Amino acid sequence: MNGAARWHPLDPSGGLFYNRGMPPVVSAANLTKTYTVAVKQSGFWGAVRGLWRPEKRAVDAVRGIDLHIERGEFVAFLGPNGAGKTTTLKLLSGIITPSAGTAQVLGHVPWLRENPFRRRFALVMGQKNQLWWDLAAQESFRLHQEIYNIPPVDYQRNLDELVELLGVGKLLTRPVRELSLGERMKMELIASLLHSPEVLFLDEPTIGLDVVAQHNIQQFLKRYQQERGITILLTSHYMKDIAALCRRVIIIAQGKIIHDGSLADIVETFSGHKLVTLELAEEPATARLAEYGEVQELRMPMARLKIPRDEVPARLAKLLSELRVADVSVEDPPLEDVIALVFAQAEAEGG
Repeated sequence: MNGAARWHPLDPSGGLFYNRGMPPVVSAANLTKTYTVAVKQSGFWGAVRGLWRPEKRAVDAVRGIDLHIERGEFVAFLGPNGAGKTTTLKLLSGIITPSAGTAQVLGHVPWLRENPFRRRFALVMGQKNQLWWDLAAQESFRLHQEIYNIPPVDYQRNLDELVELLGVGKLLTRPVRELSLGERMKMELIASLLHSPEVLFLDEPTIGLDVVAQHNIQQFLKRYQQERGITILLTSHYMKDIAALCRRVIIIAQGKIIHDGSLADIVETFSGHKLVTLELAEEPATARLAEYGEVQELRMPMARLKIPRDEVPARLAKLLSELRVADVSVEDPPLEDVIALVFAQAEAEGG
Protein backbone atom coordinates (compact mmCIF):
# COMPACT_ATOMS: atom_id res chain seq x y z
CA MET A 1 0.00 0.00 0.00
CA ASN A 2 2.73 2.42 -0.90
CA GLY A 3 0.39 4.36 -3.17
CA ALA A 4 -3.35 4.77 -3.57
CA ALA A 5 -4.98 2.92 -6.43
CA ARG A 6 -6.68 5.48 -8.58
CA TRP A 7 -10.16 5.07 -10.01
CA HIS A 8 -11.61 7.04 -12.87
CA PRO A 9 -15.30 7.63 -12.12
CA LEU A 10 -16.09 9.09 -15.54
CA ASP A 11 -16.33 5.72 -17.30
CA PRO A 12 -19.90 5.68 -18.71
CA SER A 13 -20.14 1.95 -18.02
CA GLY A 14 -19.94 2.69 -14.31
CA GLY A 15 -23.50 3.98 -14.20
CA LEU A 16 -22.50 7.31 -12.69
CA PHE A 17 -23.21 10.82 -13.90
CA TYR A 18 -20.94 11.33 -16.88
CA ASN A 19 -19.54 14.84 -17.32
CA ARG A 20 -16.97 14.76 -20.07
CA GLY A 21 -14.94 17.96 -20.05
CA MET A 22 -16.61 19.33 -16.90
CA PRO A 23 -14.36 20.45 -14.03
CA PRO A 24 -14.64 18.41 -10.82
CA VAL A 25 -17.08 19.68 -8.24
CA VAL A 26 -14.63 18.93 -5.42
CA SER A 27 -10.88 19.01 -5.92
CA ALA A 28 -7.84 19.17 -3.66
CA ALA A 29 -4.10 19.18 -4.25
CA ASN A 30 -1.58 18.47 -1.50
CA LEU A 31 -4.20 19.42 1.09
CA THR A 32 -2.50 19.43 4.48
CA LYS A 33 -3.53 20.28 8.03
CA THR A 34 -1.08 20.27 10.93
CA TYR A 35 -2.05 21.05 14.51
CA THR A 36 0.27 22.06 17.33
CA VAL A 37 -0.73 20.40 20.59
CA ALA A 38 0.60 20.61 24.11
CA VAL A 39 2.34 17.56 25.57
CA LYS A 40 1.22 17.03 29.15
CA GLN A 41 3.87 15.82 31.60
CA SER A 42 2.98 13.29 34.26
CA GLY A 43 3.10 14.07 37.95
CA PHE A 44 2.84 17.28 39.94
CA TRP A 45 6.22 18.71 38.98
CA GLY A 46 5.64 17.78 35.38
CA ALA A 47 2.46 19.84 35.46
CA VAL A 48 4.33 22.75 37.04
CA ARG A 49 7.06 22.62 34.39
CA GLY A 50 4.35 22.55 31.76
CA LEU A 51 3.02 25.89 33.01
CA TRP A 52 6.37 27.65 32.56
CA ARG A 53 7.90 25.73 29.69
CA PRO A 54 5.12 23.96 27.84
CA GLU A 55 6.28 21.24 25.50
CA LYS A 56 4.51 21.09 22.16
CA ARG A 57 4.48 18.78 19.19
CA ALA A 58 3.03 18.84 15.68
CA VAL A 59 0.22 16.47 14.69
CA ASP A 60 -0.39 15.91 11.00
CA ALA A 61 -4.16 15.37 10.73
CA VAL A 62 -4.18 15.52 6.91
CA ARG A 63 -1.03 14.92 4.89
CA GLY A 64 -0.98 15.90 1.24
CA ILE A 65 -4.39 14.75 0.02
CA ASP A 66 -5.14 14.86 -3.72
CA LEU A 67 -8.82 14.49 -4.51
CA HIS A 68 -11.22 14.87 -7.44
CA ILE A 69 -14.98 14.28 -7.17
CA GLU A 70 -17.27 14.77 -10.14
CA ARG A 71 -20.80 16.14 -10.18
CA GLY A 72 -23.40 13.60 -9.14
CA GLU A 73 -21.04 11.18 -7.39
CA PHE A 74 -21.90 9.55 -4.07
CA VAL A 75 -18.49 8.91 -2.50
CA ALA A 76 -17.67 7.12 0.75
CA PHE A 77 -14.75 8.37 2.83
CA LEU A 78 -13.48 5.60 5.11
CA GLY A 79 -10.76 5.44 7.72
CA PRO A 80 -10.07 4.49 11.33
CA ASN A 81 -10.62 6.98 14.12
CA GLY A 82 -8.12 9.81 13.83
CA ALA A 83 -7.38 9.09 10.17
CA GLY A 84 -8.31 12.61 9.03
CA LYS A 85 -11.80 12.09 7.59
CA THR A 86 -13.61 14.76 9.60
CA THR A 87 -10.68 17.16 9.27
CA THR A 88 -10.88 16.81 5.49
CA LEU A 89 -14.62 17.55 5.51
CA LYS A 90 -14.00 20.60 7.68
CA LEU A 91 -11.37 21.82 5.22
CA LEU A 92 -13.63 21.27 2.22
CA SER A 93 -16.52 23.03 3.92
CA GLY A 94 -14.38 25.97 5.01
CA ILE A 95 -14.70 25.49 8.76
CA ILE A 96 -10.91 25.37 9.12
CA THR A 97 -8.02 26.53 6.96
CA PRO A 98 -5.23 24.26 5.69
CA SER A 99 -1.58 24.43 6.64
CA ALA A 100 -0.65 23.84 3.00
CA GLY A 101 -2.18 22.88 -0.31
CA THR A 102 -5.24 24.01 -2.23
CA ALA A 103 -8.85 22.99 -2.67
CA GLN A 104 -11.90 24.07 -4.60
CA VAL A 105 -15.55 23.19 -4.11
CA LEU A 106 -17.96 24.36 -6.80
CA GLY A 107 -15.22 26.68 -8.07
CA HIS A 108 -14.76 28.35 -4.68
CA VAL A 109 -11.89 28.19 -2.18
CA PRO A 110 -13.82 26.90 0.86
CA TRP A 111 -11.97 28.70 3.66
CA LEU A 112 -12.63 32.11 2.07
CA ARG A 113 -16.23 31.49 3.19
CA GLU A 114 -17.81 33.52 0.41
CA ASN A 115 -21.59 33.81 0.71
CA PRO A 116 -22.24 32.46 -2.81
CA PHE A 117 -20.33 29.32 -1.83
CA ARG A 118 -22.05 28.85 1.52
CA ARG A 119 -25.43 28.88 -0.21
CA ARG A 120 -24.42 25.99 -2.47
CA PHE A 121 -23.31 23.29 -0.03
CA ALA A 122 -24.39 21.75 3.28
CA LEU A 123 -22.61 19.91 6.08
CA VAL A 124 -24.32 17.42 8.41
CA MET A 125 -22.35 16.09 11.37
CA GLY A 126 -23.92 13.17 13.19
CA GLN A 127 -22.48 14.24 16.55
CA LYS A 128 -23.34 17.95 16.34
CA ASN A 129 -26.76 19.59 16.23
CA GLN A 130 -27.69 22.58 14.11
CA LEU A 131 -31.31 22.74 15.28
CA TRP A 132 -32.42 24.70 18.33
CA TRP A 133 -32.90 22.17 21.12
CA ASP A 134 -35.96 23.73 22.78
CA LEU A 135 -37.73 24.88 19.62
CA ALA A 136 -39.93 22.88 17.29
CA ALA A 137 -38.08 21.77 14.18
CA GLN A 138 -40.31 23.88 11.95
CA GLU A 139 -39.12 27.03 13.77
CA SER A 140 -35.50 26.16 13.04
CA PHE A 141 -36.49 25.54 9.43
CA ARG A 142 -37.90 29.06 9.19
CA LEU A 143 -34.63 30.39 10.58
CA HIS A 144 -32.77 28.51 7.83
CA GLN A 145 -35.12 30.05 5.29
CA GLU A 146 -34.05 33.50 6.42
CA ILE A 147 -30.35 32.64 6.66
CA TYR A 148 -30.26 31.26 3.12
CA ASN A 149 -32.77 33.76 1.78
CA ILE A 150 -34.95 31.02 0.30
CA PRO A 151 -37.98 32.37 -1.61
CA PRO A 152 -41.24 31.38 0.13
CA VAL A 153 -42.45 29.28 -2.79
CA ASP A 154 -39.18 27.34 -3.03
CA TYR A 155 -39.01 26.95 0.74
CA GLN A 156 -42.51 25.47 1.01
CA ARG A 157 -42.01 23.18 -1.99
CA ASN A 158 -38.70 21.84 -0.66
CA LEU A 159 -40.05 21.46 2.87
CA ASP A 160 -43.14 19.56 1.72
CA GLU A 161 -41.04 17.23 -0.45
CA LEU A 162 -38.51 16.47 2.30
CA VAL A 163 -41.15 16.00 4.99
CA GLU A 164 -43.04 13.56 2.77
CA LEU A 165 -39.90 11.61 1.81
CA LEU A 166 -38.85 11.26 5.45
CA GLY A 167 -42.35 10.76 6.84
CA VAL A 168 -42.04 13.30 9.66
CA GLY A 169 -45.15 15.44 9.09
CA LYS A 170 -46.49 14.79 12.61
CA LEU A 171 -43.21 15.73 14.28
CA LEU A 172 -42.70 19.27 13.00
CA THR A 173 -44.37 20.94 15.98
CA ARG A 174 -42.58 18.94 18.67
CA PRO A 175 -39.51 20.40 20.41
CA VAL A 176 -36.32 18.86 19.06
CA ARG A 177 -35.30 17.66 22.54
CA GLU A 178 -38.39 15.38 22.59
CA LEU A 179 -37.47 13.60 19.37
CA SER A 180 -35.65 10.29 19.16
CA LEU A 181 -32.12 10.21 17.76
CA GLY A 182 -33.37 8.91 14.42
CA GLU A 183 -36.09 11.55 14.24
CA ARG A 184 -33.61 14.29 15.04
CA MET A 185 -31.29 13.14 12.26
CA LYS A 186 -34.17 13.31 9.79
CA MET A 187 -34.81 16.89 10.88
CA GLU A 188 -31.10 17.70 10.54
CA LEU A 189 -31.20 16.42 6.96
CA ILE A 190 -34.26 18.51 6.17
CA ALA A 191 -32.62 21.64 7.56
CA SER A 192 -29.49 20.98 5.47
CA LEU A 193 -31.39 20.39 2.24
CA LEU A 194 -33.96 23.20 2.38
CA HIS A 195 -31.77 25.49 0.28
CA SER A 196 -31.19 22.75 -2.36
CA PRO A 197 -27.41 22.45 -2.00
CA GLU A 198 -25.35 21.10 -4.88
CA VAL A 199 -22.84 19.43 -2.57
CA LEU A 200 -23.63 17.62 0.67
CA PHE A 201 -20.98 16.59 3.20
CA LEU A 202 -22.20 13.91 5.63
CA ASP A 203 -20.07 13.03 8.66
CA GLU A 204 -21.37 9.89 10.39
CA PRO A 205 -25.08 10.67 9.78
CA THR A 206 -26.28 7.30 11.13
CA ILE A 207 -24.04 7.07 14.19
CA GLY A 208 -25.94 5.67 17.18
CA LEU A 209 -29.09 4.91 15.19
CA ASP A 210 -30.88 1.57 15.37
CA VAL A 211 -31.11 -0.71 12.32
CA VAL A 212 -34.51 0.59 11.24
CA ALA A 213 -33.48 4.24 11.52
CA GLN A 214 -30.26 3.53 9.61
CA HIS A 215 -32.21 1.86 6.82
CA ASN A 216 -34.66 4.76 6.59
CA ILE A 217 -31.85 7.31 6.32
CA GLN A 218 -30.09 5.18 3.71
CA GLN A 219 -33.20 4.89 1.56
CA PHE A 220 -33.87 8.61 1.78
CA LEU A 221 -30.33 9.57 0.82
CA LYS A 222 -30.28 7.09 -2.05
CA ARG A 223 -33.57 8.34 -3.50
CA TYR A 224 -32.82 12.03 -2.97
CA GLN A 225 -29.38 11.78 -4.55
CA GLN A 226 -30.71 9.90 -7.57
CA GLU A 227 -33.56 12.37 -8.11
CA ARG A 228 -31.54 15.55 -7.55
CA GLY A 229 -28.14 14.41 -8.84
CA ILE A 230 -26.31 16.22 -6.05
CA THR A 231 -22.75 15.37 -5.09
CA ILE A 232 -22.38 13.66 -1.71
CA LEU A 233 -19.27 12.83 0.32
CA LEU A 234 -20.10 10.49 3.19
CA THR A 235 -18.05 9.29 6.16
CA SER A 236 -19.40 6.32 8.08
CA HIS A 237 -18.22 3.38 10.16
CA TYR A 238 -21.24 1.33 9.10
CA MET A 239 -20.35 -0.78 6.09
CA LYS A 240 -24.04 -1.21 5.31
CA ASP A 241 -24.23 2.54 4.68
CA ILE A 242 -21.35 2.29 2.24
CA ALA A 243 -22.60 -0.82 0.46
CA ALA A 244 -26.12 0.58 0.10
CA LEU A 245 -25.16 4.04 -1.14
CA CYS A 246 -21.70 4.40 -2.63
CA ARG A 247 -20.07 3.17 -5.82
CA ARG A 248 -16.75 4.81 -5.06
CA VAL A 249 -14.78 4.47 -1.84
CA ILE A 250 -11.81 6.53 -0.71
CA ILE A 251 -9.81 5.07 2.18
CA ILE A 252 -7.72 7.43 4.29
CA ALA A 253 -5.25 6.40 6.99
CA GLN A 254 -2.57 8.36 8.81
CA GLY A 255 -3.87 11.46 7.01
CA LYS A 256 -3.19 10.04 3.53
CA ILE A 257 -5.37 8.47 0.86
CA ILE A 258 -4.31 4.84 0.46
CA HIS A 259 -7.06 3.67 -1.90
CA ASP A 260 -9.49 5.31 -4.29
CA GLY A 261 -11.72 2.91 -6.19
CA SER A 262 -14.93 0.96 -6.36
CA LEU A 263 -16.23 -1.16 -3.52
CA ALA A 264 -15.40 -4.32 -5.47
CA ASP A 265 -11.85 -3.06 -6.01
CA ILE A 266 -11.26 -2.97 -2.27
CA VAL A 267 -12.05 -6.64 -1.83
CA GLU A 268 -10.08 -7.55 -4.96
CA THR A 269 -7.06 -5.48 -3.93
CA PHE A 270 -6.80 -6.09 -0.21
CA SER A 271 -8.32 -9.54 0.32
CA GLY A 272 -6.05 -12.38 -0.76
CA HIS A 273 -8.61 -15.13 -0.18
CA LYS A 274 -12.16 -16.29 -0.75
CA LEU A 275 -14.53 -18.21 1.50
CA VAL A 276 -15.77 -21.56 0.21
CA THR A 277 -18.84 -22.99 1.96
CA LEU A 278 -19.54 -26.70 1.50
CA GLU A 279 -22.54 -28.88 2.26
CA LEU A 280 -20.97 -32.27 2.79
CA ALA A 281 -22.65 -35.63 2.24
CA GLU A 282 -20.36 -37.28 4.78
CA GLU A 283 -18.15 -36.03 7.60
CA PRO A 284 -14.46 -35.92 6.76
CA ALA A 285 -11.66 -35.49 9.25
CA THR A 286 -10.68 -31.90 9.91
CA ALA A 287 -7.14 -32.74 8.82
CA ARG A 288 -8.52 -33.93 5.50
CA LEU A 289 -10.34 -30.64 4.92
CA ALA A 290 -7.18 -28.73 5.83
CA GLU A 291 -5.58 -30.14 2.70
CA TYR A 292 -7.81 -27.87 0.62
CA GLY A 293 -7.76 -24.69 2.70
CA GLU A 294 -7.80 -23.16 6.17
CA VAL A 295 -10.80 -24.56 8.04
CA GLN A 296 -12.84 -21.66 9.40
CA GLU A 297 -15.83 -23.65 10.59
CA LEU A 298 -17.02 -27.27 10.62
CA ARG A 299 -20.55 -28.03 11.75
CA MET A 300 -21.83 -30.98 9.80
CA PRO A 301 -23.06 -31.00 7.19
CA MET A 302 -21.59 -27.48 6.67
CA ALA A 303 -17.92 -26.60 6.41
CA ARG A 304 -16.28 -23.27 5.55
CA LEU A 305 -12.77 -22.97 4.14
CA LYS A 306 -10.49 -20.00 3.56
CA ILE A 307 -8.64 -20.47 0.27
CA PRO A 308 -6.13 -18.14 -1.45
CA ARG A 309 -7.96 -16.25 -4.18
CA ASP A 310 -5.78 -17.37 -7.09
CA GLU A 311 -5.89 -21.03 -5.98
CA VAL A 312 -9.66 -21.39 -5.64
CA PRO A 313 -10.33 -23.03 -9.06
CA ALA A 314 -7.64 -25.70 -8.69
CA ARG A 315 -8.33 -26.51 -5.04
CA LEU A 316 -12.08 -26.57 -5.54
CA ALA A 317 -11.77 -28.92 -8.50
CA LYS A 318 -9.57 -31.27 -6.42
CA LEU A 319 -11.97 -31.07 -3.47
CA LEU A 320 -15.04 -31.90 -5.56
CA SER A 321 -13.29 -34.88 -7.10
CA GLU A 322 -12.18 -36.32 -3.75
CA LEU A 323 -15.05 -35.53 -1.36
CA ARG A 324 -18.79 -36.13 -1.50
CA VAL A 325 -20.24 -32.62 -1.68
CA ALA A 326 -23.97 -31.86 -1.92
CA ASP A 327 -23.60 -28.12 -2.49
CA VAL A 328 -20.89 -25.46 -2.68
CA SER A 329 -20.69 -21.66 -2.73
CA VAL A 330 -17.75 -19.30 -3.21
CA GLU A 331 -17.84 -15.74 -1.92
CA ASP A 332 -15.64 -12.85 -0.93
CA PRO A 333 -15.01 -12.29 2.77
CA PRO A 334 -17.33 -9.82 4.52
CA LEU A 335 -16.58 -6.21 3.64
CA GLU A 336 -16.20 -5.35 7.32
CA ASP A 337 -13.38 -7.88 7.65
CA VAL A 338 -11.57 -6.55 4.58
CA ILE A 339 -11.84 -2.94 5.73
CA ALA A 340 -10.60 -3.88 9.20
CA LEU A 341 -7.61 -5.61 7.58
CA VAL A 342 -6.85 -2.51 5.48
CA PHE A 343 -7.01 -0.29 8.55
CA ALA A 344 -4.76 -2.63 10.55
CA GLN A 345 -2.17 -2.78 7.76
CA ALA A 346 -2.21 1.00 7.37
CA GLU A 347 -1.75 1.53 11.11
CA ALA A 348 1.15 -0.96 11.19
CA GLU A 349 2.88 0.69 8.22
CA GLY A 350 2.34 4.13 9.75
CA GLY A 351 4.17 3.09 12.85
